[in-house]
Amino acid sequence: MSHDSMLPRPAERCCDVLVIGGGPAGSTAATLLAEKGHRVTLLEKAHHPRFHIGESLLPANLPLFEKLGVGAEIAAIGMQKWGAEFVSPWHEHRQTFEFADAWDKSMPLAYQVRRSEFDEILIRNAARKGADVIEGCRVREVEFLPNDAGALVRAEHDDGRSETWQCRFLVDASGRDTFLGNRFKAKQRNPKHNSSALYGHFSGAQRNTGNKEGHISLFWFEHGWFWFIPLADGATSVGAVIWPTCLKTRRTPVREFFLDLIATCPALAARLKDAELVSEVDATGNFSYSCDRSHGAGYLLLGDAYAFIDPVFSSGVMLAMNSAFAGAEAVDTCLRQPDQAAQALKRFDQAVKHGPKEFSWFIYRITNPTMRDLFMSPRNYFRVREALLSVLAGDIFGKTPIWRSLLVFKAIYHLTSLANLQRTVTAWKRRKLNIRPLDEVEEAGAR
Repeated sequence: MSHDSMLPRPAERCCDVLVIGGGPAGSTAATLLAEKGHRVTLLEKAHHPRFHIGESLLPANLPLFEKLGVGAEIAAIGMQKWGAEFVSPWHEHRQTFEFADAWDKSMPLAYQVRRSEFDEILIRNAARKGADVIEGCRVREVEFLPNDAGALVRAEHDDGRSETWQCRFLVDASGRDTFLGNRFKAKQRNPKHNSSALYGHFSGAQRNTGNKEGHISLFWFEHGWFWFIPLADGATSVGAVIWPTCLKTRRTPVREFFLDLIATCPALAARLKDAELVSEVDATGNFSYSCDRSHGAGYLLLGDAYAFIDPVFSSGVMLAMNSAFAGAEAVDTCLRQPDQAAQALKRFDQAVKHGPKEFSWFIYRITNPTMRDLFMSPRNYFRVREALLSVLAGDIFGKTPIWRSLLVFKAIYHLTSLANLQRTVTAWKRRKLNIRPLDEVEEAGAR
């Protein structure tokens, strides 16, 4: 970032906007900015198709696909997802939610997708719309130029070649790599949440039938929750989101530990009784974070490059793509009407913070017994059930008037928590212990 860096001058190549990362956020932003007539370069470190977790989409994604012109392509690879199923060992019944019952009845459907296929559709679309897409090219160094004149970006190709671009604006869509967040030391652990995940793909899992076949299923268990995501090719993505304190107890290989966790959840184990684990089991820890800024002079951060909380509501792709739509508008204004840049970036900042803020209230409480009770026995007083379903559908950026009903839902939650005060206090004490970073867990164990 410093002016005494080793970046060569002048740059070998030039563009208006350089996008770091070819996931949903980066590909979407590159597409929109190319359509607006800007010279866009997208640098992606991997080669598509490539594996990525996060296969479950939301109904609010579908209008974005149509705006990008990829709706039919996504439908062709997707498993139709009409709702969600919640399963709790503390309740005798299963609770199903249908997106068609949300406040806005016009978005009843989403998809479950192989991210390798989905992400490739988006990045190829960016290239078709005019972006210069370069894969196998990892950004190594960035230097911001004086007087807000843009940035120099040095990247390294797979074959070892180094190349430098000069851009007028830099978009960081590098996902959990958080390229700028790390270099600015702006990435911060979320003190209100902390979780780890293990996941793999199964064949032969028992699915629901009819329209419910593509439902995502959430199974609560003692140490967190599981996802169960059916895919169109017959595979099923299964993952455990657990407290770091649970992951710290692992004494066996990751695969064995994952299967042992599944065995502690009888309802899920029954669905996988005749299934075969057909992939490696991956693990990731301490993945709840945010950066202390979403933008600066000549740059902005999109999607996971800015913040990530938890996958419980399948909001990651929708938030990433929505931030790209907001970001593309802001960048376009900054380049064409620099006198309006400050206002444009302020609007972007509000948009990129809105989604994580609204989802996080539910995420922080999803394992709380009061929240479980409300999810498992929903009522529609003051249309609170419809408002909750709108959140589950990702319908939080439009004009759907859900906010008063959500306030009523939150009031019901707090009143119910007070009515069961001892249970509430016990649950929050346990959560406080469980969300400690692993290094604090290790220190406590050493004492």
